[in-house]
Amino acid sequence: MQYFVDQVISGIAVGAIYGLVAMGFSVIYKATGLLNFAQGEMSMVTAYVAWSLASVVPGNVWLVVGGSLAASLLLGLVIERVVMRPMLGEPVFATVMVTIALSVILRSVIQLIWDPYPHALDLGVGRDVVQIGQTGIRTGQIAVMATLLAVTGGVWLFFRYSRVGKAMRAVASDERAAQLMGISAARIHAVAWMGSSMIAGIAGVFFALIYNVSPSLYHVGLKAFPATILGGLDSVLGSGFSGVFLGVAENLAGGYLAPTMKEIIGFVIIIAVLMIRPFGLFGQRDIERV
Repeated sequence: MQYFVDQVISGIAVGAIYGLVAMGFSVIYKATGLLNFAQGEMSMVTAYVAWSLASVVPGNVWLVVGGSLAASLLLGLVIERVVMRPMLGEPVFATVMVTIALSVILRSVIQLIWDPYPHALDLGVGRDVVQIGQTGIRTGQIAVMATLLAVTGGVWLFFRYSRVGKAMRAVASDERAAQLMGISAARIHAVAWMGSSMIAGIAGVFFALIYNVSPSLYHVGLKAFPATILGGLDSVLGSGFSGVFLGVAENLAGGYLAPTMKEIIGFVIIIAVLMIRPFGLFGQRDIERV
């Protein structure tokens, strides 16, 4: 029984990271109708920036976190302005291929600027172990669970009550009608890319803090993508909660069935969901036309 509890708690922690990345996927899709296959690489870039800042100003947690998240916002803005905005009006397939090319470029840039070796992100916090009953859990794992809840609540409030959030929902619903009402679709797309990049950056920093930072960190995007499908491409909140489910499912499958099942269970879930409910558990039915 204790083994089961350990697997579930550690699955919730890694699932919170998947949930954050999955929310980033969904934010982009909700605003632009596109899948950003460079989401994991954007997490990785932010994690490397955090590691570099931690090397320059060791022990200054707030400066490292604030600087890395500012870098993630800048990264999202640059990608939208330089790479994605020229693709407005182009076929969706071509635009998605651009994000795939972007993912490969970012992976190469990481190794050009930094190196191919794993590194620990030492912020002086997050690695202490807290005992909850007979289960030991790192403070960083507790923090990422709380952060997922906070980001989920913040995103819900943003889409529900802010003018920009309402404008983003309008653009997602009918971009042409939104433009006729005076909403700048280009500006909304920029906000979506920046927001998505920041959420991905938060996930990247937590992953580096709890585990390590390395060029293989981009895999977190591949692992989180099934959570987006499960929750619904157009459901930001559903994607977040589905990430937690996926993390627990991964741990239980790897712990009770076979270690290799941990790597494939998410994609088994993708196949099952697409066959039974293509628009996801929380998505809108019209997602079937995409």
